[in-house]
Amino acid sequence: MTITIIGAGKVGAYAALNCGLRELDDVLLLDIVEGLPQGEAMDINHQLAERGSDCIIRGSTNYEDMKGSDIVIVVAGMGRKPGMTRMDLLKTNADIVKNVALKIATYAKESKIIIVTNPLDPMTYLALKITGFSKNNVMGMGGMLDLSRFKNFIQDITKVSRQSIQALVIGEHGENMLPLIRFSSIGGIPLTQVISKEQAQDIFDHTKKVAAEVIALKGATIFAPGNAITTMVEAIIKNKRSVIPVSTLLEGEYGASNVCIGVPTIIGSNGVEKIIELELDTIEQNIFNQGIASLRDVINALPI
Repeated sequence: MTITIIGAGKVGAYAALNCGLRELDDVLLLDIVEGLPQGEAMDINHQLAERGSDCIIRGSTNYEDMKGSDIVIVVAGMGRKPGMTRMDLLKTNADIVKNVALKIATYAKESKIIIVTNPLDPMTYLALKITGFSKNNVMGMGGMLDLSRFKNFIQDITKVSRQSIQALVIGEHGENMLPLIRFSSIGGIPLTQVISKEQAQDIFDHTKKVAAEVIALKGATIFAPGNAITTMVEAIIKNKRSVIPVSTLLEGEYGASNVCIGVPTIIGSNGVEKIIELELDTIEQNIFNQGIASLRDVINALPI
C-alpha cells in the first residue's frame, strides 16, 4: 500500500516517521509550502537509513503525486492555539478540508481517508460528503488519541504497567468526549474494582482537558497524535481488525444517524469494518447525546 499524508507540519512529519519506523510502506508528504515536505522527507529518510528501514519518504507540493494512494491522512489545517477550542477552528479548516477532499476524490479515488484536522468529527463528516466515498473508507482519528491520554492517567493512579491497561474513549472529540471508566480494565480486572469513585472522576476530568494543557505549555500536541495515526494505518495495512475508537458515520447505531462521532469499531483492510454498540448507562448516554447535539449544530454550518 502507498500512504499519503497531507500536511507536512509537526504531526504529519511525525506520523510519516512512525510509518517508516514501523516499516508499513512508503510515504508521500504533501504540503502547499514549497520546501517543507521535501525537507522533512530528507530528514526522516536520514533517520530511517540509519535504522535500516527500507521505507522511502517523499515530499511534494503537487497533489497529482498522490495518484493511486491506498491511504490518505489529512492533517492539513490550522492547529489549536492556547485558549482555543477545537470548534474555534471550524470555518478556516472546513474550507481547507473541503478543497483537500476534492483533490482526494480526483487523484485517490480508491483510498481510505483518515481525518486528523480539527474539529475532527465535523471534518470527518465533511470529507465523507465531499468525496462521496463509502462510510467505511472515511474515519476520524480522535478516539485513538484520547484513549492514549486516558491510559496515561490510569497508569498515574494505579502504577501498573501500561501494557496491562485496556481503555476506551468514545463520543465527540472535544468538550463532550466520554472516557469510559466502566469499560476499562487492568489485566482483565474492571477498572472500577481497582480505583475509587474519586479517582475515577479525576481520571475522567483530566482526560477531557489535558490536550488544552499540553497546548498551553508547548504550543501543540505532536507525538501522541502521530502515534495514533500510525496505529490506525497499521491496522488497515496489516488487516489487524483492531478494536479502535474512531469517528465514523452513524446510521442508527447509538440512537443517532447522519453524524460522525467517535465509537468503538473494528478496523481492518476494508477500513471501518464494524461498529461495536455498547450498552451505555444513563449518565454515559446523556454525555454521548450532548456530543451528538453539539455536532448536529455544527454540521448545519458546513460548506457542503
